[in-house]
Amino acid sequence: MEALLRPIYQERASDPNTLGILHIQKKEKVSPLTDTFDSILLVITKDAERPIFTKHYSYHDEKAALHIITEKQLQKWLTLGKNPKLVDWLLNGRILFDRNEFIMHLKKELDEFPERGRKIRMGIEFARLTRRYLEGKVFYDQQNYLDAYNELIDSLHHLARLAIFERGMHPEVLVWKQVKVLDPAIYKLYDELVSSSEPLQKRVELLFLASDFLIHSRTKEAAMHIKEVLAEKPYWSIQEIHEQEELKNYSTDLEVYIEFLVEKGIIYIEEHETKSSQIMHRYYRVM
Repeated sequence: MEALLRPIYQERASDPNTLGILHIQKKEKVSPLTDTFDSILLVITKDAERPIFTKHYSYHDEKAALHIITEKQLQKWLTLGKNPKLVDWLLNGRILFDRNEFIMHLKKELDEFPERGRKIRMGIEFARLTRRYLEGKVFYDQQNYLDAYNELIDSLHHLARLAIFERGMHPEVLVWKQVKVLDPAIYKLYDELVSSSEPLQKRVELLFLASDFLIHSRTKEAAMHIKEVLAEKPYWSIQEIHEQEELKNYSTDLEVYIEFLVEKGIIYIEEHETKSSQIMHRYYRVM
């Protein structure tokens, strides 16, 4: 298949806007890593009118996908963890073209996982975890046990990814296979939730109790990124926090996360007078 795709990637390689090209070959009969395709061509460009462009090809009973993404889109996916296949493609794909060793530098950065990048990923993951966990507790208190179960499953998934980041690694597509080795305690919680013969209500109740320690013991480390950003100024309005470039990545989980950190004594409230004597402006700061 690679030989058949050669004219396609050679055309892309001749474009001065192209930074690198990778070929990813399917390793199993049905592979989630390649979205069931036999081959993937990943082309990374400096810039483009469309940040993501995809084409599909077929040859007899084989099929291939071409994905063209900009460097900016690539970095966004890596920061937000929205495309777990991408890390595997970058680390294990075969390099077909590499302008000025762009891909080699990227692979080195992924391998080393610099501390700043790791803090950002941990913060975003913990913010997602916080929302799922708190919403699950609300559903449980309302006796909506199936909805609580779904939220708890999601929160455990975020907890698993967080445990992987703590070890300076990137989550793979098969996260639970990875976590079973790296953090058996979290894997055991997940296994008990999905495999136990206990009634659903009892399973959810026990897992909320067991999860509390695992979640809260990680709060300070996971909050390091947002603390470092907020330390840049004496205090912040919520609008300023939303507009801060790195904190934009927390998206819709940001406000719930901030209130959680206020409750934990990591972020503090500072009140300023308004024109009204009965209401105060609410600002946020760290020590």
